[in-house]
Amino acid sequence: MNVAQIPYKPRPLQREVGRLVRAHRFGVLVCHRRFGKTVLGVNMNQQTATMCEKQRPRCAYIGPTYRQGKSTAWDYMQFYARPIDGTEFNQSELRVDYLNGGQSRIFGADNPDNLRGIYLDRAVLDEYGLHPAKTFTEVIGPTLIDRGGSALFLGTPNGKNQFYEIAQHAKAEEAKGNPDWFFREYKASQTGLLDAGYLASAKSIMTDDEYAQEFECSFEASVKGAIYGKELEAARTTGRVGVVPYDPILPVDTDWDLGVGDATAIWFSQSTRSGEVRLIDFYEASGEGLPHYRQMLEAKRYAYGVHWAPHDIQVKEFASGRSRLETARSLGIVFHVCPNVPIEDGIHSARMLMPRCYFDAVKCQAGLEALQYYRRDYNQRLNEFKATPVHDWASHAADAFRYLAVRHKTPLGKAEDVEAYRPSTRWG
Repeated sequence: MNVAQIPYKPRPLQREVGRLVRAHRFGVLVCHRRFGKTVLGVNMNQQTATMCEKQRPRCAYIGPTYRQGKSTAWDYMQFYARPIDGTEFNQSELRVDYLNGGQSRIFGADNPDNLRGIYLDRAVLDEYGLHPAKTFTEVIGPTLIDRGGSALFLGTPNGKNQFYEIAQHAKAEEAKGNPDWFFREYKASQTGLLDAGYLASAKSIMTDDEYAQEFECSFEASVKGAIYGKELEAARTTGRVGVVPYDPILPVDTDWDLGVGDATAIWFSQSTRSGEVRLIDFYEASGEGLPHYRQMLEAKRYAYGVHWAPHDIQVKEFASGRSRLETARSLGIVFHVCPNVPIEDGIHSARMLMPRCYFDAVKCQAGLEALQYYRRDYNQRLNEFKATPVHDWASHAADAFRYLAVRHKTPLGKAEDVEAYRPSTRWG
């Protein structure tokens, strides 16, 4: 293969990262905007796909969504692969096939099932902070096991999420001398890659948080457009995120966002007559049917109160002629239907309820991360945030929480009435 003529001329810092990638199995790169991380990731994958000594090497570039991966990386993949003899491009699968049998392909973390059952020699996870929280541990990580594959986590900070956690882990492992890990952070004030005039112009039109996040690699800055950012910050500073144990005296209500070919998110809560809402657990899965969720409910062994579902659970499915409400009932899960209100009214209800909520930091970690990243997109042309929230991996947990807020009522009655409200062992 004519590898020598690849038109990739890495900058000094990219060359430094390239050496680290080749010397370590796992790496985390926190870098400012316009650092060149996508080009770096594409070429690291291509190098592995063409030079790996194992048969049929496989590499994956994984964006937060398939569409985003295509828009940011596909042109680069074709550009840098085209000079290599025998290269073929599969446009429908966003895949580059090399003469040695190697492949480099684009995937989206919004559809992790496409990654199940394959093996990978290298995975580049771009904008890892925008991936679903458990994508790597549950889906991508296992693809690396068989052949001792490597992973490179890339991104710009967007709050303290899984990217922050993997960065902290990498720093700790590198400090301990673990040869498998490296960590590097590149701030715009240190790299000298961006023109000072450009940075000054950017700083003049951005908030301090936005600039610190995008160009100075700050994990402390708030998520741009975050809908529940202030409410969650208040919950943490007032000690309402911590250990919230299950109280067997109180019933556990569940609030669902039911996905069709998409993720299903469930909040588990206990409400007191004083007005507290205790979020004791959270569960999310993708591509599973209602029997899976029944088994999950049984396994948790809570004393359930009311299961709440969104209004569209009543819609009859074309294939079966039955609604999911009816299907769930046949499995023993009796749903109550949440009132159908406009999204903005639901968000307002959630904001009003949040000061009364206590979250278990461990069992609700994935749900809290989703609430933290539930946000509005920014309309650059109009210089304002869009009214409709972004629909991405964070939407499912946020929608389920919104349903909880819309239907919530503080339980009434005397202390001795708890048993009357507590359900029997049957479902519903």
